[in-house]
Amino acid sequence: MHWGDGVSPATVSRVLNGHTVDPSMVARVEAAVEELDYRPSRIARSLRTQTTLVWALIISDIRNPFFTDMARGVEDAAAESGYSVVLCNADEDPVKESAYVELAHDERMAGCIITPADARKSDVALLTRSGTPVVAVDRTIDDCDLDLVRLDNCEASAHATRHLLEEGFTRVGCITGPPSISTGRERAAGYLEAIGGGEELLRWSDFRIDGGYAAAQSLLRLPEPPDALLVGNNLMMIGTLRAIIDAGRSPHDLGLIGFDELLWADLCDPPLSTIGQPTYEIGRTAAELLLKRIEGDTSPTRRVTLESRLHVRASSRSKR
Repeated sequence: MHWGDGVSPATVSRVLNGHTVDPSMVARVEAAVEELDYRPSRIARSLRTQTTLVWALIISDIRNPFFTDMARGVEDAAAESGYSVVLCNADEDPVKESAYVELAHDERMAGCIITPADARKSDVALLTRSGTPVVAVDRTIDDCDLDLVRLDNCEASAHATRHLLEEGFTRVGCITGPPSISTGRERAAGYLEAIGGGEELLRWSDFRIDGGYAAAQSLLRLPEPPDALLVGNNLMMIGTLRAIIDAGRSPHDLGLIGFDELLWADLCDPPLSTIGQPTYEIGRTAAELLLKRIEGDTSPTRRVTLESRLHVRASSRSKR
C-alpha cells in the first residue's frame, strides 16, 4: 500500500498506535488513511503484541436480566478504549466455564471479566499464569486473588429483612442461591443476621425459575408457613410468584421483596419491592479495572463494593 512520498510504514505504524509524531506528518497519514479506507490488520497486531483487542466476558446465566445492563457497561467502556467484547454463557456450569477460559487463553484475548459459576470449582489459573488480566464480577472464587466488583450482599439482604420485620411480619422466610456461590452465602448471612439466626425458613436454591418455584413450595407447605419472603434474585422471584398462585394464594397475602430491580416490578399486583443493584456501573467499573491491568497496573488487587437501593413498594408493606 502506497502512503505517499516521505511516509514510511514505520511512521504510519507510530501514528496509528498513538506515538508522538510530528503534527504535519500525522495530518498526512490521517488523510491517506481516509483516502485509502485503510483498516489495520488485527491478526498482524496480535502477532506483534501477543494479544488481541478482544476481551472475554464470561457470565453465569445469559437468561438472567441482571447481566443485561452489566454487559452493556462492560461493552461501553471497552469500546471507548478500542476493544471488542466476546460474550460467553457458562450456564452455571464450571465445565463449560472452563472451556471459555481456555478459549480466552488460546485466542490471546487481552483480558477476561467473569462471574464465576462456582466459588470452589471455577478456575482461571490458566489465564493468570499467562499474565492475562482477570476481573471477577458479583461473585468470588475461593483462594483466588482477583480484582472484584460486587455488591454488599450481606447488608442488602439484612436491610430488606429488617424492613419486613419493621412492617410487622413475624415469620420472614428467605430463598437464596446455592452455598457454592458467594452471593448465595452472603444473602443468606444477611437474612440470618437480621432475624437473629435459625434456618427453619431458609431455603437454598439455584438462582433459577424452577428452583425458586420448588423452594417457595417447600415453605408454603409448612404447617406454619412464612408470612413474608425475601427472594434472592429475579429469576427465583418469577418461580416464587408462580408457586404462590399454584398454592391457591395471592401475592397480596404475603410480604415480598426480590433481589434485582425488574422492569415489570411496578406492573405487578401488588407492585413488587426490590433490591436494586447498580448493574451498569458494576459492569463499567469492572471494565475500567481490567483496562488498568492491561495497561500495566501492578498495584495490589482491588475489591470495589457498590451500594444497592431498596425500592419499597406495596408488596412489602404491612398486610394488617
